[in-house]
Amino acid sequence: MPFADLGLSDPLLRAVADSGYDEPTPIQTGTIPAVLMGKDIIGIAQTGTGKTAAFVLPMIDILGEGRSRARMPRSLILEPTRELAAQVAENFEKYGKNHKLSMALLIGGVQMGDQVKALEKGVDVLIATPGRLMDLYGRGKILLTGCNLLVIDEADRMLDMGFIPDIEEICSRLPKARQTLLFSATMPPPIKKLADKFLSDPKTVEVSRPASANLNIEQRLIITRADKKRDVLRDVLRHEEVKNAIVFANRKTTVRDLASSLKKSGFKVGQIHGDMEQAERIAEFDRFKNDDISILVASDVAARGLDVKGVSHVVNFDVPWQPDDYVHRIGRTGRAGMTGIAITLATREDAEAVAAIEKLTGHKIARVDAEGEVSAGAAPTEEAPREPRRAPRAKASPKADPVTKAEAPHERARRREEPPRTPREEPRRDPPREQREPRYEEPSREEREEEVADAPLVADAAPGWNGPLPSFLSFGAS
Repeated sequence: MPFADLGLSDPLLRAVADSGYDEPTPIQTGTIPAVLMGKDIIGIAQTGTGKTAAFVLPMIDILGEGRSRARMPRSLILEPTRELAAQVAENFEKYGKNHKLSMALLIGGVQMGDQVKALEKGVDVLIATPGRLMDLYGRGKILLTGCNLLVIDEADRMLDMGFIPDIEEICSRLPKARQTLLFSATMPPPIKKLADKFLSDPKTVEVSRPASANLNIEQRLIITRADKKRDVLRDVLRHEEVKNAIVFANRKTTVRDLASSLKKSGFKVGQIHGDMEQAERIAEFDRFKNDDISILVASDVAARGLDVKGVSHVVNFDVPWQPDDYVHRIGRTGRAGMTGIAITLATREDAEAVAAIEKLTGHKIARVDAEGEVSAGAAPTEEAPREPRRAPRAKASPKADPVTKAEAPHERARRREEPPRTPREEPRRDPPREQREPRYEEPSREEREEEVADAPLVADAAPGWNGPLPSFLSFGAS
């Protein structure tokens, strides 16, 4: 089906043709006609399938008629990151070149002054991150009562970043009679609850199973040790047919250290992470886009929003903590119908995270060992088979102990002359009970008293006394 059959205007069709696109993607085919009819939409599709154009194209035609007013945007697009917001703004500029639509970008990391000036002039399309939008709204710089079209993009990422309360607050400030479009790669229960609350009789367009990975992407899992990961990464970047690659790490400190290490190894490297200013991030992204650098080390701020055609490889230096992030990371390659390769470096400690990814995607990632051999079913925690435990060596008896050649001759003679050892004595055994001597018994109290009464009081009663007789013992009883 060509774009002309979707009901788009001629000026918009010319802009699409000038961009090099002939046929719409499945998500665009299912979404654009319904949006032009004014229906609410829930769009579920994997990354890299043209979700952005699926709402940008019909919005341009819908907003082609009408007039904007100061501080009252006519439409609002919410994005979780600055990079995604900037990507959507580029799409509006590219496809809306034949329309006179005004646009403003509200993101953090840049001065508010220019953003406030753009709002005061009036905008047809407001693209914003929730944090900066709520900031300006709290300052009274923006009114949302005239916004009749809302787009919530990458809703699952909004959930991960904790933006759902802000989105609920924003939706409560918008007119109830509005059109709402919600797009997401996955549909967890909180997002389903959000859709049920703020969308009216939506049409669901699902072009793939939730969180499924792009079939154009070849996925591999290299099993290695944590202290060998940098060496393995360098081998991958040198020996694979890498045209350009995005290397993802979980921590900002890892991104900085890894970029520095790769640069020392001779690679043309750039980096993007959350601690960088927006201008620096854009500059690094432009260098990568223009092939000034071939390797871009990034944190998850780049997992969604980096749209570069022809990225040949994505390497997960760290297995992502959230399985959804894996889908979005590898989606930076294999875009627009092209093929790509996604390689993940995993250790035994990553077994649980890898299992969660495979459960979410329903795809078993092919295992590759450090030598490059592929195994489709081995788990990252599998160890090499252990050798059977050997039985303990029995101690030789003294007679069987051989005499080595290194022993002196007199030692041999001593052994020959040494008398045989006497056998060990048998343990002592008690005689039978009837042959034992009678057991001594303590005399009773009466018997002791009788003995004392019968005892003589003179020295003769003490036989064996050889000392002088004390004088007081010489007197008898009268």
